[in-house]
Amino acid sequence: MSQLQEIELKFLCAPEDLVRVLAAAPAGDDESRELISVYFDTPDLDLQKAGASLRVRESKGQRVQTLKRGDGLAREEHETPISSDAPDPALGPLPDLLPARARGSLKPAFHVRVTRRQRLVRFDGAEIEMALDQGEVRGGKEVSPISELELELKSGDPAALFGLARELSHAAPIYLSFASKAQRGQALVAGCPLHAHRRARVALGKDATVAEVFQAIARSALESIAANAEVLRQRADAEAVHQLRVGARALRSALSTFREVVEDEAFERVKSELRWLAKACDDARNLDVFADETLLPAAKLDPAPPALPALVAEVQAAREHAAADVAQAAASARFRDLLIEVTGWVDTGPWLSRPPAGEPARPFAAKALQKRRRKLLKDGRDLAGLSDEDRHQVRIDAKKLRYAAEGFQGLYGRKGPGDFIKALKSMQDELGALNDLATAETLLNSLGLTPEAAFAAGELVGRKTTDKKRHIAKAAKALDRLADIAPFWG
Repeated sequence: MSQLQEIELKFLCAPEDLVRVLAAAPAGDDESRELISVYFDTPDLDLQKAGASLRVRESKGQRVQTLKRGDGLAREEHETPISSDAPDPALGPLPDLLPARARGSLKPAFHVRVTRRQRLVRFDGAEIEMALDQGEVRGGKEVSPISELELELKSGDPAALFGLARELSHAAPIYLSFASKAQRGQALVAGCPLHAHRRARVALGKDATVAEVFQAIARSALESIAANAEVLRQRADAEAVHQLRVGARALRSALSTFREVVEDEAFERVKSELRWLAKACDDARNLDVFADETLLPAAKLDPAPPALPALVAEVQAAREHAAADVAQAAASARFRDLLIEVTGWVDTGPWLSRPPAGEPARPFAAKALQKRRRKLLKDGRDLAGLSDEDRHQVRIDAKKLRYAAEGFQGLYGRKGPGDFIKALKSMQDELGALNDLATAETLLNSLGLTPEAAFAAGELVGRKTTDKKRHIAKAAKALDRLADIAPFWG
């Protein structure tokens, strides 16, 4: 059996654009072949839960069993030729991944069939294998098309992968994707092939370095950004807009938390592009919140404001326009460049060679969390007496502390940080409601509502203003509870 670290980038690309990608690529000899892969798992999805995938691939009469696990630029890969259509549960790390009771229960989960056009090229001193796959993934009666470009490093500097990706992205729209064929098949079988994506919980070892923690946090955010942008390029989805913006903001927050480690010549550019992406979602998100939190409850009022239907119609038109703007941003060359540039910087940036990057993460985490907690408690004193602007700053403090606590959580186990994060979330919810109330008037003024709709909007916002004191009191109570919780970082 062969074991190696597979270093690979994957891109989504429309079938009609694959020819342009090939034309823009360095010259080389092409080989085409049909690949038929059957992915296996247990009825309890033990491999999926372990972050691993297992397939048997047939090509030209030969079968190869492959197990992959890990994330990021480099993934662990175990390959061995086999003679059977079924996998051998004794090979590689499978005995360690599968409970003894499950080793005889591996069953086909889904199939992937693609035509692969492959080319080995030289770029910036590196040897890179290009693979263009067209085909489908099939699980039961469900089918989903595949049209992808893969760039796999065979030798040389991993930075060359990103250099080639930048060149190819200027020739055709290619979108960096963090979802493997296995993950697409798993989603298809689960009945949710294309859906809004929440940031995954960051998995960390207690001995992780500062760089490893930052990379894990950043990759989780980038994966969410890429997945939600894919949804939005195909349809309007309020939750995907929300999660896309959360991903961009979470990564910007990580840049702030890790600034002393990761700041280099690319730092400000990365931060600026993430700010652009989050801002591109602002109008759509604010309108979605107003529609869900104000207009939907208003329909249940007795009596409802007489001009409510007019307001609903105008807000819906604005939502559709804002959603189209987000879709345009998610399909833009600027977005494609952002994903390639930021991912390349996270995985291969010069900041990795500086001493703080290789130091143990726990002392760094404790210092960063303590600093953010202290700022929140200081800024949050006397919430009721603060201006709306100052309460908004407290909300930002709480959000940054929560992002940091969730990112570092894996260093301390799941139990310790739970109550701390729960109290932070409660506080954020109340401060978020206050912020929505404070910005509602500005939002509505920007829409240029007709007099009839504007009157209805003013009535609804006026009614919600009566909830202000209640939200402030609940936020203050959550802050007091947070102050009483012993810091989980010791």
